[in-house]
Amino acid sequence: MKLKVLVVAGDGIGPEVTGEAVRILRSVAELGGYDFEFRDALIGGVAIKAHGSPLPASTLDAALDSDAVLLGAVGGNEFNSLPPDRRPEAGLLQLRQALGGYGNLRPSFAWPALSPNSPLKAEVVEGADIIFVRELLGGLYFGEPRTWDREAGSAWKSLSEKVTGRIGGSNLPLSTSSRAAS
Repeated sequence: MKLKVLVVAGDGIGPEVTGEAVRILRSVAELGGYDFEFRDALIGGVAIKAHGSPLPASTLDAALDSDAVLLGAVGGNEFNSLPPDRRPEAGLLQLRQALGGYGNLRPSFAWPALSPNSPLKAEVVEGADIIFVRELLGGLYFGEPRTWDREAGSAWKSLSEKVTGRIGGSNLPLSTSSRAAS
């Protein structure tokens, strides 16, 4: 199997994390007989510095032409003075929207050795196994109307049946596949 993977490392720790992820994927490819073709592109603050945009057209075109996108991190304090639609995070939101990346999964479970470090009592965290499903396209990320000024910002959006059905229905099998449900 040959897959084109676009690596958009982004800012901060992103290049380090994606670099290690690519290293692992190369090992997986070697052991499993896969063929990954890795290409690099810019997003976020590094893209703003190089191209004046948090998501250059060349990056979006490369993402749309790829089988997968490996994304690092975006953002940095040096960009906080930019208008919201010009900040590094705007590139991430545009990429999600263009690719239809409507949700992500955030698993959480308790490691017994770490329970003494929890602010909760050990008997509360013991055996914890939960997955958070986060909706990324139909909610407040793209809420309209939206207002911004130097003091505050607000956005609101009602979620449609399509949006809630998509995120809920596509992830319902997860509720029966966790260790707790087994």
